[in-house]
Amino acid sequence: MKNIVCLTMLAIITPASADDKISYPETYRQWSHVKTLTLHKGHALANPFEGIHHVYANSKAVQGLKLGTYPDGAKIAFDLLESNTANHASAEGERILLGLMVKDRKRYATTGGWGFEAWQQNSRTKRLTSDSGTSCYTCHTSQKDSDYVFSQWRK
Repeated sequence: MKNIVCLTMLAIITPASADDKISYPETYRQWSHVKTLTLHKGHALANPFEGIHHVYANSKAVQGLKLGTYPDGAKIAFDLLESNTANHASAEGERILLGLMVKDRKRYATTGGWGFEAWQQNSRTKRLTSDSGTSCYTCHTSQKDSDYVFSQWRK
């Protein structure tokens, strides 16, 4: 598996402390599928996010995608999978990580109202954020005008 490196490329993300309260989103595959994208070698975020991304939003996040601001309780998950290419086609490989954003303005006031977490491969316990999501938020600040969310609702 690739090293999971923080977006600022300053340090390796290590497992989070036990007091982290963001729960694994067991039902995320039942949420609305927002989009799929693939990052390839050469993209600025290929290290660590090279692969196939499936993005899912719960009903509150879908509301936020449509309106441009997100209510507390909005959750956005991205499922990052290896991209296996053969015979001019790409197919999903092993999971690299599952990432989650959770909107709670009070609890996550220092990170734009969003909490961030990621889980390694298929684990529901091996967390990848050790900095309370600060490295995630640092990248998401470029999306401040869309409430820190990269994905957009396709009309």
